[in-house]
Amino acid sequence: MIDIKITDQALNIADCLEVAHDLGSGGTATFIGTVRNRTKEKPVVRLEFECYQTMAIKEMQKIADAAAALFSVRNIVVHHRVGILYPGDAAVIIVVNDGHREAVFDACRYIIDTLKQKVPIWKKEIFEDGDEWVSAHP
Repeated sequence: MIDIKITDQALNIADCLEVAHDLGSGGTATFIGTVRNRTKEKPVVRLEFECYQTMAIKEMQKIADAAAALFSVRNIVVHHRVGILYPGDAAVIIVVNDGHREAVFDACRYIIDTLKQKVPIWKKEIFEDGDEWVSAHP
């Protein structure tokens, strides 16, 4: 099962875990990317995420499909938030579960690393003294 979502609503780890719940899976790995309150010693007021949603969903699906094939995991949830987020807010939640811990850890890392490289989601950091678009593809 693969569940992909982009939303302007708050992300909820409990919801993501429930979607991925599987009594046949003994291992679950999660990644929660949250908004930091500082970047390069500058206080962050908020972040603004924008995306080309149709393409972003397709790319996220491709990444999840690849992770399922590469690591032989059964359940993947990838939820990403867009809009205005504040320090402490979750920007992305990834949940992977299956029978073996090594595979779920590897799949989770693969998903977040590849998502940051390929998915058309853009981030603007707003500071007290200005703003800056952050490269999604470092």
